[in-house]
Amino acid sequence: MKVAITLSYDGSLFMGSQSQNSTPNTVMGTFQRALDNLGIKDTAIASGRTDRGVHATGQLLHVSLPKFWSDLNKLKTILNYQLPASLHVRRIQKVTDNFHARYSAKSRVYRYILSAHNKNPFEARYITFVKHVNFKKIASAIKLFEGQHDFKNFMKSGSDSKSSMRTIYKAFAYQKEGKIILYFEANGYLRSQIRLMVGFLLAISEEKLDKEALINQLHCKDIYSRKLAPAEGLYLAKIKY
Repeated sequence: MKVAITLSYDGSLFMGSQSQNSTPNTVMGTFQRALDNLGIKDTAIASGRTDRGVHATGQLLHVSLPKFWSDLNKLKTILNYQLPASLHVRRIQKVTDNFHARYSAKSRVYRYILSAHNKNPFEARYITFVKHVNFKKIASAIKLFEGQHDFKNFMKSGSDSKSSMRTIYKAFAYQKEGKIILYFEANGYLRSQIRLMVGFLLAISEEKLDKEALINQLHCKDIYSRKLAPAEGLYLAKIKY
């Protein structure tokens, strides 16, 4: 039986989501060991990778279960008992045999959380604190990312993507409980693309750059900023199928 498993995790406590030979401390490495302990030997496939420090509230993966794991509620309970508190199974549901966590996805939603309040040790790993945020400037500029673009100037070097064309379906900013939330929904993302986009938006907020510079960089005419926003504020929120 093939199932889809929805995970949430605290990315600050892992060396990224993808399994690595150099360290056992990754999201997928930790999760795969828990599966192995329960007699589930199939390799779990995630919808995509997140970088070190990036969190998730809705990462999704698929895996095939042996016949003796037919009680999905029991499996969820036992998995959460075995996993560290920084990694949690939110949902397990049966899917069709042709379902693929990565290739069946229609869009991916990320949120980035900003705060202009004084930095505190209890939220420092989960929010990006900045001294001043010009919400109106960010809310206006973020809409420029919508549509299909060549994001090669918003891609971290070393990416192995064959194409830098991506389509952003929605990009907007809103305020909630004293924080600014940046919302992105796209068919896919390049390596560190969102952090580079947010870095540009913060430069606009600080009046170091403007919307014209953003348009020029987005149209591959010139490069004005390659500054990465911190990983702490970024969350993989949902995969849509």
